[in-house]
Amino acid sequence: MSVVLGYDESPGAERALRVALEVAAAFGEPLVLAYGAAAPGATGEEYAAHREAVRQAGRSALAHAVEAADGAGVPSTVEVVDEKPAQALLDAADRHHARVIIVGSWGDSPLRGALLGSTPHKLLHLSPVPVLCVPTEGGTGK
Repeated sequence: MSVVLGYDESPGAERALRVALEVAAAFGEPLVLAYGAAAPGATGEEYAAHREAVRQAGRSALAHAVEAADGAGVPSTVEVVDEKPAQALLDAADRHHARVIIVGSWGDSPLRGALLGSTPHKLLHLSPVPVLCVPTEGGTGK
């Protein structure tokens, strides 16, 4: 089993990283750091350049999370997946037999998440494993 964390260096993801490290350490589980790097569109040179830029941003963001995991003594694995974030996390959870998926939230209202299709909202409705949504520090949920 494992703990899967969707991580992108956003304020919500920073707090979610701390929570994920606590959960992984408490259960003695490895941490899977996942980043969905699907680029918009599907053809042409612009797509390839954008895709590589998004993948590089993901690798850079996850490097910070790996350092934090190493510092906490939690083994980690990194995955930069060419999928939209929610699907990337669902796929990682399936591959790694996740105990839980952890994501940060921006404090958007449930209605805004439903209308805009936020990653936490999608996961809460699609995931076969528990999802822990971690609010940003000082988040009001408004």
